[in-house]
Amino acid sequence: MSVPEPPPARPPTWEPDRRPDVAAGVAAGPWTPALSVTCASAACLVLVVVGVLAARPDVAVLGAAPLVLAVRALRARPTGAVDVRFEAGDDEDDLDVRGRAGRLQATLVVDGPGRWAAVTTTRQGRPGADVLVHAVGPRRLPVVARTVRTGPQEVATADVQGVGPDGVSVAEPTPAVTRSTVVLPATTPLLDLPLPRRLRGLTGPHESRRPGEGGGLRDVHPWVPGDRLRRIDWRVTARRSPDLSELYVRREHAQAEAVVVLVVDSRDDVGPDPRTWRGSVAPRPQDATSLDRARQAAASLARAYLEGGDRVGLDDLGVRRRPVPPGGGRRQLDRIRHTLALTAPEGQPAARLRPPRLPSGALVVVFSTFLDDESAAVAARWRNAGHRVVAVDVLPRLRVSGLYDRERLALRMMTLTREDRMAELADQDVELVTWRDEPAVTLRVLARRAQRHAGAGVPR
Repeated sequence: MSVPEPPPARPPTWEPDRRPDVAAGVAAGPWTPALSVTCASAACLVLVVVGVLAARPDVAVLGAAPLVLAVRALRARPTGAVDVRFEAGDDEDDLDVRGRAGRLQATLVVDGPGRWAAVTTTRQGRPGADVLVHAVGPRRLPVVARTVRTGPQEVATADVQGVGPDGVSVAEPTPAVTRSTVVLPATTPLLDLPLPRRLRGLTGPHESRRPGEGGGLRDVHPWVPGDRLRRIDWRVTARRSPDLSELYVRREHAQAEAVVVLVVDSRDDVGPDPRTWRGSVAPRPQDATSLDRARQAAASLARAYLEGGDRVGLDDLGVRRRPVPPGGGRRQLDRIRHTLALTAPEGQPAARLRPPRLPSGALVVVFSTFLDDESAAVAARWRNAGHRVVAVDVLPRLRVSGLYDRERLALRMMTLTREDRMAELADQDVELVTWRDEPAVTLRVLARRAQRHAGAGVPR
């Protein structure tokens, strides 16, 4: 039994252990005769009365036999209650984003004294499946929903009505039971990634500009007290000092790590249809919104940097709460993905007098639609403070078919203003990435732009 939706472009990942909100069992009321049985019994009773009054035994017998069977069935109707509950389905972690649908699974358990159960499922107010199942004993029904959205959402809502033997009696409909979960954003494989202007830490996966150990060759220098003997380059020593009056050692670059801060602008959650931007009409369920794209983009970058050994943090421009401090490891990725899934617009955001504080020398990645000046101004301030800033445009590809002339004009004016805003960011040395147009290639170009010398992304 499934609740169908159009197939999405990118699948999310469902992890139900993040919100263990399995619905408790709900019991139905008493059993009553079915309407068809009541009407048929009344008709048979009329036939019996007419046959008796008209002295027609054939007519009376014609109505007496069904009436006796109906009374016998009603006396044997069930007396217990129908129990309905949701259980979580198997956890799925589908990272393939090339066309397969994201699936949310749960199990509907129906248990009651009747032989049949009429099950009606809905999802977010839209009709789903309406089936009659054989329910002798506990019956487990798989419920599958397909979605392109991320964050808290409903898997399915079920209404169940028990049906007695031969359909003679029915139970009162059970109260609706709902299964909800948190859909975590999926990740996209990325290639090379840009690095901050200045690397930090005493060790890490990247080669820095300061002298140390673990990196590439820095230079060859005469031996001084403190140099290790195993670093002596005997070939250079033999060439420059054949009499061994002076020893030469090889010096290397130190290894360091990058600190990346992902900043999500949760103030806007718009879909590809501009008519839904006013908020009076909700975006279609099969359309991924800008916030869905921002979650996926941030989760993809977080996974790529963390797998490379860097430290990643998370902040939100839409709300004022404690950010996720930079950290590393698998747990940090799980924490960032769960925080991203719970990120959502929360009323009218307060104006910021100054941008959030960031670690020194961090790479800042801002995910926004840039429909207003707030996020662009914050990104420009971070760039003026010396950070390397990458602005990721997460606005979906717009669908302009069906718009009125005045709506097209308003959209055109908004697009021109937004393009001017993005051009100003580029003039202020903020690097731009459009997530809907091959982001992996653009990020790789930004990464190679600063790899012309040792210590990628670090000025001399």
